[in-house]
Amino acid sequence: MDWRALSLGFLFAAAWSSAFTSARIVVADAPPFLALSVRFLISGLIALGIGFALGQRIRLDRRAWGGVILFGVCQNALYLGLNFEAMRTVEASLASVIASMMPLIVAALGRLTGERLSRQAGLGLVAGFAGVLIIMGGRLGQGADLLGMILCLIGVLSLAIATMLVRGVSVGGNLWMVVGLQMLVGSAALFPVSLALETWVVNWSWPLVVAFSYTVLIPGLGATMIWFVLVGMIGATRAATFHFLNPFLGVATAALILGEQVGLRDVLGVAVIMAGILAVQTARR
Repeated sequence: MDWRALSLGFLFAAAWSSAFTSARIVVADAPPFLALSVRFLISGLIALGIGFALGQRIRLDRRAWGGVILFGVCQNALYLGLNFEAMRTVEASLASVIASMMPLIVAALGRLTGERLSRQAGLGLVAGFAGVLIIMGGRLGQGADLLGMILCLIGVLSLAIATMLVRGVSVGGNLWMVVGLQMLVGSAALFPVSLALETWVVNWSWPLVVAFSYTVLIPGLGATMIWFVLVGMIGATRAATFHFLNPFLGVATAALILGEQVGLRDVLGVAVIMAGILAVQTARR
């Protein structure tokens, strides 16, 4: 793996992990479902515009359309929607740690559906989940909101299930069109929820504008672009190892930008999770 791949991998992990910090800033001044619905609308239109400029068109078979709808609902409406709602009461660092369980949950679901895992992967699963329990147990003792943590867990489980179901779905070279369409699906799913449940009161401020713009451009579009470039350079399996950086970078970003407190128990838990994810991602199946 050369320095270009290493640089792109670190940039991807940093952008992906920072989304929780920017989301925490956004939901402090705007209704979470409304903010996400608008974000996906803007990101989706930009992605479709990029795809059109690159010569891509919306030519998808029935299976690909099913993947677009499923992933749009599960990743955008459920995973991110529940995380945005949870971060009204849950710190960004804790939300990022729970979200980092996704590759572990995917591996665990694979085992339940008959996929064989090596001993290294099995030990990695145990270590990863143990690290999450270490952190969650400590945060509960400090008064963390249990309902918010449950929403984060439901969100990451829905994303893991969607990832399992859409594996192998071909996008037919229309990557940006697919990215844009699944974002528009998320926007369409969240808008009526916001209309029914939220009061549209927005406290316009510079932190909100900056955090919202950052969320649209960097984690939303930038990380997506970097990820697929990285996969093209080194393959999906090796690219996935950069996910092991997410717990550390998510906690570090929240501590640096938001001033969230990080204790020794958090540091221990993050180290155990990172080791577990790395073991799972590098194990031979």
